[in-house]
Amino acid sequence: MARGIAPRQPAKSGRQEGARKVAGAALRAGKTATRAAGKSAFKSAPKPRAARAAVKPVLSKTAAKPTKPSTPKPRKTPGYHPLAPERITAILHELDQLYPEAQCALHHRNAWELLVATILSAQSTDVNVNRVTPALFEKYPTVEAFAALQPEQLEPDIRSTGFFRNKSKSVVGAAKKVVSDFGAQVPDDMDQLLTLPGVARKTANVVLGSWFGKAIGIVVDTHVHRISRRWELTQNNDPQKIEQDLMQVIPPERWILFSHQVIHHGRNLCIARKPRCADCPIEPLCHAEDKTWTTVDVHKGAKA
Repeated sequence: MARGIAPRQPAKSGRQEGARKVAGAALRAGKTATRAAGKSAFKSAPKPRAARAAVKPVLSKTAAKPTKPSTPKPRKTPGYHPLAPERITAILHELDQLYPEAQCALHHRNAWELLVATILSAQSTDVNVNRVTPALFEKYPTVEAFAALQPEQLEPDIRSTGFFRNKSKSVVGAAKKVVSDFGAQVPDDMDQLLTLPGVARKTANVVLGSWFGKAIGIVVDTHVHRISRRWELTQNNDPQKIEQDLMQVIPPERWILFSHQVIHHGRNLCIARKPRCADCPIEPLCHAEDKTWTTVDVHKGAKA
């Protein structure tokens, strides 16, 4: 061995330099293989369901496209006039087909019972009033029996109709005046009826039309009020003004029946919260803004 040259010594770790190079190469090769395997596995792995759903399917030209349920396309009505005689006639015809024998829904046997039932029906339903009046009229069978009461005595019997204190005063007051001024007979005159406590034009029209058969005016209750505005027969909100508007377009011989028919229509089809427009034969003549289904254009402001 040449002088001054020391032989290479083994590493203290027991690993030779060549062994380190071989191990490093093997490690790098292993990492490369792992990355390649990972990429291959990523490419071949199935896509998540959300990703597959996001891919827009390619439909063939012959593939059938999904169809939507058909809805009527509103059509405009040229030359439309809400108060045209032919439109009014068409509405009355449909009402006749729907409610040919409509009558007052309040149960009664005479003019006095009808007067009391109508007073009690304010801010209440006819169904509720009809539950109360049988026992009431059995307990107080005549107008004289009501006239002998104090309002406080009547309150428990009519409490469920609402506003029972005011209604008690009206019923007892009306009974006393009928007995004292009209010989215990309910008058058949509008002006005389309006002198009775608790009686306004609506109540008077109900009694005159349903009992005496006198068409002095048109009953404007909540249903007539609401539906007349939806049908664009009036633009007023005051019941007396609505009555005057209706009397201008509804024939006088139809005044009594018209109010009964519209009241029934308001309960059966033209319901306030969700009118059943799809089932209504008057729908093609109605352009109300709040219709739930329509085949014609709707008019802004035609709403109760």
